Amino acid sequence: MSDIISYLFETKAIKFCEENKPFWYTSGKIGPYFINTHFVYGSEAEASSFLSFIDEALSEKLTLPEKVFKKSFQQYQTNSIYKDVIDMMKNYIEEHINVEEIDYISGGERRDWFFSNILAYLLNKPHISIYKDLSTVVSSFDFKTIKKVEALDGKKVLHIADLITVASSYIRAWIPAIRNLGASICWSCVVVDRMQGGKEKIEAEGVQSFSLVQINSTLFSKALEMGIINENQEKMLNNFFKNPDESMKQFLIEHPEFLENALHSDEKTKKRAQLLIDGNLYGLK
Repeated sequence: MSDIISYLFETKAIKFCEENKPFWYTSGKIGPYFINTHFVYGSEAEASSFLSFIDEALSEKLTLPEKVFKKSFQQYQTNSIYKDVIDMMKNYIEEHINVEEIDYISGGERRDWFFSNILAYLLNKPHISIYKDLSTVVSSFDFKTIKKVEALDGKKVLHIADLITVASSYIRAWIPAIRNLGASICWSCVVVDRMQGGKEKIEAEGVQSFSLVQINSTLFSKALEMGIINENQEKMLNNFFKNPDESMKQFLIEHPEFLENALHSDEKTKKRAQLLIDGNLYGLK
């Protein structure tokens, strides 16, 4: 999977922080990497444009799947990175899952649709679009027939997603939405597993979990080997992987100027730094 790792770095789908400059996350916590798997659509700009396209189409649930498919298929035909990633996912699925057992492929609002719609077409399987309100729309593999379906009793579903972290979307929405149809998500395949417990959570729900790339020490070694990070950055990444909160608490203790500088930075950074302080997120008081 070295090619897909190269694409994740090339498109900045995985972005590591500069030495001693962790990123600020929306929660107010900090960390050494960002992951935006959907950037392998070609680039950040192209992925953002596609998300905007999806947002504009969301109000019409019955017409959205075809629109998303046509847009992604056009990109598949014209962007070599996206095509390679999709082809690698298809090959991976065919190698690890008996495709004949799959009745449907599902994908959830919104980033899953960067991958699930086009793969349903390539694998010749009907597609279930799952919305955040747990409603569903079923499409033929070529998206020419789209309808609401009340029941898919006993059918086996492969859910395709961009990323799995702690599996909150699976537990809250995707698995229940499919169960509401009388069907079951039997398999999940994602591009990136952040290795934060999501795999274990969905496997406890009876879902086999597959991923092309795992965020772990092997990936960090690969990044060092490729010259993307240095040894100090690799050390921070490995410490964060082992214990995110403790490693970042230690960083803040060793670099008190980091938080002080953030409080005098731009509004977004200042707001996130204040969240860290007000919530005492690392127990520094």
